[in-house]
Amino acid sequence: MIWAQVYDPLNNAVLSTLCAAIPVVVLLGGLAFLRWSAHVAAFWGLVSALAVAVLVFDMPASMAGMSALNGALFGLLPIGWIVLNIIFLYQLTRDKGYFKVLQDSIATITDDRRLQLLLIAFAFGAFFEGAAGFGTPVAVTGAILIGLGFSPLAASGLSLIANTAPVAYGALGTPVITLAKVTGLDEMALSAMVGRQLPFFSVLVPFWLIWAFAGWKGVKGVWPAILVTGVSFAIPQFLISNFHGPMLVDVGAAMVSMASLTVFLKFWKPKEVWRTTKLKGHENDSGAEPAPEAFAQHDRGLVVRAWIPWFILTIFVFAWGFPTVKDALNGLSQEKRVVVVDGKEKTEQVPYAWKGSTKLDFPLAGLHEQIEKVPPVVAKPIKEKAVYSLNWLSATGTSIFIAAILSGLFMGYSFAGLLRKYWETIVLTRYSLMTISAMLALGFVTRYSGTDATLGLAFAHTGVLYPFFGTMLGWLGVALTGSDTASNVLFGGLQRVTAEQLNLSPELMAAANSSGGVMGKMIDAQSIVVASTATRWYGHEGDILRYVFWHSIVLAALVGLVVTLQAYVPPFTELVVSGAAGAAAH
Repeated sequence: MIWAQVYDPLNNAVLSTLCAAIPVVVLLGGLAFLRWSAHVAAFWGLVSALAVAVLVFDMPASMAGMSALNGALFGLLPIGWIVLNIIFLYQLTRDKGYFKVLQDSIATITDDRRLQLLLIAFAFGAFFEGAAGFGTPVAVTGAILIGLGFSPLAASGLSLIANTAPVAYGALGTPVITLAKVTGLDEMALSAMVGRQLPFFSVLVPFWLIWAFAGWKGVKGVWPAILVTGVSFAIPQFLISNFHGPMLVDVGAAMVSMASLTVFLKFWKPKEVWRTTKLKGHENDSGAEPAPEAFAQHDRGLVVRAWIPWFILTIFVFAWGFPTVKDALNGLSQEKRVVVVDGKEKTEQVPYAWKGSTKLDFPLAGLHEQIEKVPPVVAKPIKEKAVYSLNWLSATGTSIFIAAILSGLFMGYSFAGLLRKYWETIVLTRYSLMTISAMLALGFVTRYSGTDATLGLAFAHTGVLYPFFGTMLGWLGVALTGSDTASNVLFGGLQRVTAEQLNLSPELMAAANSSGGVMGKMIDAQSIVVASTATRWYGHEGDILRYVFWHSIVLAALVGLVVTLQAYVPPFTELVVSGAAGAAAH
């Protein structure tokens, strides 16, 4: 039985939109205002999503249940698998004392907390966003910042704010590559267009990050270093996205930014060193862990050993991100051999021996291709796929797991010791893993029921203001799904259809979906749980959400203003025209 989504079940767009918003209100309202624990808010959000889908949008109950199951499984792998293993690595390094050595070594570069934020939260986090995405940068930087002695609210909230500008090119350009597939637009044109929107914010976000932490006085004390960090990220981001493509934008820009800031700090120091670890205006926030002891000098060999686990992590995560490596691990890449047929040489494809064992696809019965997404959300009816991929070997979390095991052996753990520590980590993260699964289940129910599309259509009826609200639609998509890629899948087609109806550039609005979406990353429930877990501040997700919410709204609105200028106001419109011309020439 094929069920077609209905976007106005009450024959009243306002009432249907209000009903579609109920799960979001329950989830975020429960976290922010009722101070529910994350797993409680996720549970009731999921219950409300199922109720709205079945009772209001007439989704068959069996399909709603299978949608929730699909989301819950996706929450465990790949998302939960990443969180579990990055916390495992952190626990290993902390218990052996290597993490203390690492934080001391960072202090030798700079003991100013503002500069540590630029180096770790922004630049180092951007590298992990580019290499892996899917929560990895927040997990890594949150764990490092809490180890450096930042308060849990500072470590969580600032990691989330920093993980914005790089998101559109995360996981080796996956959001932009996916956006091109779902919209049918040229990948290079979309990469270039996003690269003409986000560099403004690659310069702004480092300033915003330090202002959020230390206020304007704190910004004035280190503004040259902030400028170096932002500009050295923004220029490679623009150049690589416009002349090479989306895959290596974040990785290249992050490496240039880290190197530029490190070299700059060899020659420049702030007049006043900022040593506080708490957010300005939040001096009374409690810490899950005490601030570290005074930084010490260590033997160079010990410092190298302390960094080796994180070098191993970087190598594995980066390698796992390449499509050729991922395909090989999944058994999808194929070896070539030359055979002779009728006296002629012929190239024959031979599957890898492990094909079918490292990536198992499970089409969900009663859901896969049984739901139809229909106009005006898409140009023509499209059947929704529902295939759960158990890619246990190629998952990013597996690369982190292998890196953690190798690092543990390097640090002197026995296999029995690693097993005990892994069990301790499972116990530590159990509520976080359940919460992530419930939140992803909620997101998948809203996707398959069409309630998120109903919310999107409300934005699409804004006429001449659509460039602004279309950007905010991307923000909403990431806030709902926790992924810029998922938001592009969800609303990319709608952006193109609406743009063409309003005589706007479809490349501009499709790119705006991705660029606007990056600012929704800091408030999506999945990222907040990852941050609270990494900083060992579980149960305070509402505090984190309340802190980052207005940062997210204001930054997303600023992206919307930039897109509006590009749509209507010279010379900003020239960025759109030249971007399209450059892509055509490419």
